[in-house]
Amino acid sequence: MSILEYNGAAIIAMSGKNCVGIACDKRLGAQAQTVSCDFRKVFQYNKTFVGLAGLATDVQTMSSLLKFRKSLYELREEREMSPKVLSNLLSNLLYEKRFGPYFIEPVVAGLDENNEPFLSGMDLIGAPVYTDDFVVTGTATANMYGMCETLYKKDMEPEELFETLSQALLASVDRDALSGWGATVHIVTKDGIITRELKARQD
Repeated sequence: MSILEYNGAAIIAMSGKNCVGIACDKRLGAQAQTVSCDFRKVFQYNKTFVGLAGLATDVQTMSSLLKFRKSLYELREEREMSPKVLSNLLSNLLYEKRFGPYFIEPVVAGLDENNEPFLSGMDLIGAPVYTDDFVVTGTATANMYGMCETLYKKDMEPEELFETLSQALLASVDRDALSGWGATVHIVTKDGIITRELKARQD
């Protein structure tokens, strides 16, 4: 088993019409043993969300490091950090530790200053990929790609985006032993952020 799969995770970010959504499961495991079912994997930085899948200790380390660097940027620049800048910052943080990497594969989702969706994903050394439909990470990636390719439509409204994200995530984690046990979905619109909790199979 890869160290990236040790704790289990499933995260999907998806774009809609002037909105963006990110969904993650809640399970924290130690291989096949479930330790907790309320573990945070998605973190909010203004109107940008970062989903961190991988080793749980590195998820917590990177989330606090990102929070610190974002606050420092905003004190210096006197403006909010855009999703693209946050994605580049995260990529650089990972790449500078490439010889002893953080064992995480992040996704970034948010709305830019024009309320256009921004999505990016990267590997554990920060090599980024930018997309305009959806990006997935975690132990259930094969399942999530299949579900997203089936259910995704362009220019979805926030409610339809929520439904699509939820169905894609729940169907995927039901077929993955290392993720699941409930889910959290965040939808970012120009008017605000909608957060909902989902029930899932507890097995």
